[in-house]
Amino acid sequence: MEIISIIVLFASFFTLLMLKVPVAYSIGISTTLSLLLNIDNLPGITTIAQRMTTGIDSFALLAIPFFVLAGEIMKRGGIANRMINFAKSLVASLPGGLAYVNVLASMLFGAISGSAIAAASAIGSIMTDRMEEEGYPRELSASVNITSSTTGLLIPPSNTLIVYALASGGSASVAALFIAGYLPGILLGFAIMGYIAYVAITKKFAKGARAPLSEIATNFGNAFFSLLLLFIVVGGIVAGIFTATEASAIAVLYAAVLALIYGDIKVKDFPDILLTAARTTGVVMFLICTSMAMSWLFSFEGIPELMSGFLLEQFSNKFVIFLVINLTLLIIGTFMDMTPAVLIFTPIFLPVVVALGMHPVHFGIVLVLNLCVGLCTPPVGTILFVGSGVANVSVTKVIKPLLPFLLIMIIVLMLITYIPEISMFLPTLFEL
Repeated sequence: MEIISIIVLFASFFTLLMLKVPVAYSIGISTTLSLLLNIDNLPGITTIAQRMTTGIDSFALLAIPFFVLAGEIMKRGGIANRMINFAKSLVASLPGGLAYVNVLASMLFGAISGSAIAAASAIGSIMTDRMEEEGYPRELSASVNITSSTTGLLIPPSNTLIVYALASGGSASVAALFIAGYLPGILLGFAIMGYIAYVAITKKFAKGARAPLSEIATNFGNAFFSLLLLFIVVGGIVAGIFTATEASAIAVLYAAVLALIYGDIKVKDFPDILLTAARTTGVVMFLICTSMAMSWLFSFEGIPELMSGFLLEQFSNKFVIFLVINLTLLIIGTFMDMTPAVLIFTPIFLPVVVALGMHPVHFGIVLVLNLCVGLCTPPVGTILFVGSGVANVSVTKVIKPLLPFLLIMIIVLMLITYIPEISMFLPTLFEL
């Protein structure tokens, strides 16, 4: 009966996805159908409802709506423009300088907002036209924006890393994950810049004027208090001054006060900001609800043990197993959104990699970066569609220039997978 339940679970799930049923509903329906094969209707439906409810009964998850709200305030509060001007004064004079600006601004804004979508929409809507004026094809600008915006999911604060901490069952703390994401996120950003340098030199893109030190200092001063939020939030968590949830509330207050001082947001704008953040939070929380129910069903059916036994029996080399897991997650990421993928597949693969000596924090960074690739690929790729939309180019035209950037992301993924020190150096240094 267990095998039949597993077959029904996956068959119904993929069928519903192919029928374009929203992911959250696909997860919930397939989970319910599978469980009803084992127990009666009323207890089965009651159990699913209980698991959905208890799945979000977590103090750590309170950080998500606060970080979503903080990101929405920052998106509308003129912070993106200040980031772009500061980044431009640093690197615009280099070959491909404006593309570097896009990457740096995405890294900074994505890290502060904790949202790849916010970074892609805020930075892309500003940078695409600027880059086109200096001879950059809109398709290339969109590709740079799409891939660089994912760095904010690694560089803290990151909602996805909070979700992984929950899915790991406490084996990876939010503080350790946050500090572990810095070097991989920076490495990814620099790798994207490396390819941009090659393209800029071969295609002879125009260089910008070198900014005088006075302009750099002015732009840094304008962006300083925005950048300071990173140190307040992450530094406070790492130092043990406050939890991730408390840090998220501080981020909202800080961002609101800063936006009001800058004058880019008025008090009358907050009802609409709150409504938008509430809608986003509702979608995320519903995904978490259904994903936690499916994750519980996996444990109920013994799927993590089956997967662990299968991989350890079929492959004797741990490096091959890591490769198989990465390839599996790359495929999953193409059709499943990041939040449910983290919640569903962490309980399956985490026991396997831990048995092979990989630290849970290290695996969290590998998992998130892996699924970042899926955000940039069809058919589900959220960031792909957002980035193409703000650049006003069709997805089909973006795919070709996007492919080298996706290859860069996969190369960085392999480096982070097989060189654990990239992820674990800072957590080890801070004894997290």
